[in-house]
Amino acid sequence: VMVTGSHNPPDHNGFKMMVGRTGIYGPAIRKLGEIAAAGSFAGGPRGKVEDRPVLDRYVDRLVAGFRPTGTPQREISVAWDAGNGAAGEAMALLAKRLPGRHVLINERIDGTFPAHHPDPTVPENLVQLQQTVAREHCDLGIAFDGDGDRIGVVDGKCRILWGDQLLAILAREVLSKRPGATIIGDVKSSQVLFDEIARAGGTPLMWKTGHSVIKSKMAEIGAPLAGEMSGHIFYSDDYYGFDDALYAAVRLLGILVGSGRTLAELRDELPTMVNTPETRFPCSEERKFAVVEEIRDRLRKEGATLSDIDGVRVSTADGWWLLRASNTQDVLVARCEAKDEQALERLKAALGRQLEMSGVPVPAF
Repeated sequence: VMVTGSHNPPDHNGFKMMVGRTGIYGPAIRKLGEIAAAGSFAGGPRGKVEDRPVLDRYVDRLVAGFRPTGTPQREISVAWDAGNGAAGEAMALLAKRLPGRHVLINERIDGTFPAHHPDPTVPENLVQLQQTVAREHCDLGIAFDGDGDRIGVVDGKCRILWGDQLLAILAREVLSKRPGATIIGDVKSSQVLFDEIARAGGTPLMWKTGHSVIKSKMAEIGAPLAGEMSGHIFYSDDYYGFDDALYAAVRLLGILVGSGRTLAELRDELPTMVNTPETRFPCSEERKFAVVEEIRDRLRKEGATLSDIDGVRVSTADGWWLLRASNTQDVLVARCEAKDEQALERLKAALGRQLEMSGVPVPAF
């Protein structure tokens, strides 16, 4: 059991649970709750406690993942922001052992998060990192969430790269060694990601959102790399198949140092789409899944092109829109992506009509 809180408010805690290498989620968590509530525990020998400090060994393993392809082409300058979260100490030790120039902010662990909340999916939380990149003339900036499993990145022009954009860049390096491999992206990811994986010679797979289901799917099919729009990046290529943001950062830096390319250049090579941010809006725990099912069933009767692998993702000539229920909060989550602003407005209107038909107030996208 890992005690964590990640992007939730400071007074919230959570647990990530494993049995061996398998995550516990969904019905298994509910079953565990029933067992705990009833006190119906299996018998067995008394347990024991072992204290094994692993920080130095962990940093050694991170450093071992920095392997630029070919002769390093350039020295790199990096700004790092741990957001005062749990990754701060390891981040500081790692930066000391990597080549190049490194500027650290908010590396001191402080659960009150005095600088900003450590959630790199929120643009406001990356402003301080962007200012540091600009002031220090860095090639890029890297941020982490509260428990170090999600990464946020800005390029040398202070532009944010979202999780799907980052995964598209990381996938190229993996596919250069493993042509044809399956790379997994979550249902919230841009169509650009799946197209870029295919263009790089890989097999793209759209899957459900959630670290437990992604890890399980990776293990099932032997995928070397996966990621989510939220900044979870999972490596089993030369790693352990879980979402370690510091390791993802090391692999990214290896690509940049080895290629001699800047992150801004790599970002500019990706096709440009227009999209809404991930929009989260209230819906009761009792209604959130039912709303998605109602909309899915209506659209099926209309003959819409959709995927219901996680919520409902509807594709049209304009692009796509997604509606899904949050796994952890009483909210619905929506996102739209289109080729231009006019098409985006049509997608937003189509999603809004479906929400109204199910009695849900339309959020401000």
